[in-house]
Amino acid sequence: MTTLEILKQAKAAKSVLARLTSEEKNNALYAMADALQECADDILKENEADIEAARGVISDVMIDRLTLTKERIDGMADGIRQVAKLPDPVGEVLERVERENGMVIEKTAVPMGVVAIIYESRPNVSSDAAALALKSGNVCVLRGGKEAFRSANAVVNALRKGLNRLGIDETVINMVQDTSRQSANELMTADGYVDLLIPRGGAGLINACVKNATVPCIQTGTGICHIYVDETADLEMALKIIENAKTSRPSVCNAEEVCLVNRKIAAEFLPKLKKLLVDDRAVNPVELRLHSSAQQFIDGTPAGEDDFDTEFLDYILAVKVVEDVNEAVAHITEHSTHHSEAIVTSSDEAIEIFTRDVDSSSVYVNVSTRFTDGGEFGLGCEMGISTQKLHARGPMGLRELTTYKYIIRGCGQIR
Repeated sequence: MTTLEILKQAKAAKSVLARLTSEEKNNALYAMADALQECADDILKENEADIEAARGVISDVMIDRLTLTKERIDGMADGIRQVAKLPDPVGEVLERVERENGMVIEKTAVPMGVVAIIYESRPNVSSDAAALALKSGNVCVLRGGKEAFRSANAVVNALRKGLNRLGIDETVINMVQDTSRQSANELMTADGYVDLLIPRGGAGLINACVKNATVPCIQTGTGICHIYVDETADLEMALKIIENAKTSRPSVCNAEEVCLVNRKIAAEFLPKLKKLLVDDRAVNPVELRLHSSAQQFIDGTPAGEDDFDTEFLDYILAVKVVEDVNEAVAHITEHSTHHSEAIVTSSDEAIEIFTRDVDSSSVYVNVSTRFTDGGEFGLGCEMGISTQKLHARGPMGLRELTTYKYIIRGCGQIR
């Protein structure tokens, strides 16, 4: 089936979802979760084929993003069930005004319509996106990358089996079969068919969508995340936070890429940081790319011109020494992608400056940046992390997949 044919059937399916009650949508989600686990063996078989084809083509860290396990599939199913438990945003009256003439105006949440998602090597996005779209009343059109196509397609087939059991039209969840650039371009320019386009992936994909899309597009994902260690920080806490933010899963957008350290503690802190991330790690030691300000305290790779503007998605950390919180904020302002930034400090003044002046979707105080995630924010799962300001910002859950319309009730009023 061509991409255009898929878009046409997706547009036609909008009315199917519009007629489903909250209970029916929840039942569909539970059926999708059950079917996903029942089809785990088929999904893992296709995932093995994807992994084999990707070896030597993408990095080991990116292979981890591609890899599914029985446990990860169980987690995907649990994520769907969590979405089912959340309140349905569709039909919620956001504002109500009664005018002097008796006319009642209700600002009411409604679905976007058809939501298209272009994503790369994370097959779990397929189930997250489908669940959020269905619960929020949106038809989804998924377009995965070629590295994960077999896995993503198997996931979608499983989800559709769940829908079929309940007699729900499976075309409310769609998978584009073409993984070439042409299909991506078709989605970007599908005026009249796509109501919202969400790219999830690297900077290249996101920039291409933002630059070329003629349909509404939300900028997501690219995360050059900073952690600033203040002079008043609990150093053991800082080390724990940085180790988690950098090494727990370096291939994701909320992983730390830059560490900024106050000069007053650099001589004590940086050797401890190097010991933790480099010397004591027999497996996957972190490469420290050091600004000249940090080279006087520890050994490492001299930072290149672009290292503070790079989303490494790997065991690499750029390190710089700064004079104070104001210089840290200035550095973040210049280099941030407005995703997630953190400060480790015990100073109320530093907290006030950092949280006020850092202009990112998620700003943390004494917490790892790895929490920027729909599940961790209580959203069930997420459609992506929006790094822009209009319509949605930060993890996008159910509410961010709705728009609104005004419903006006009266008894014959005329103007």
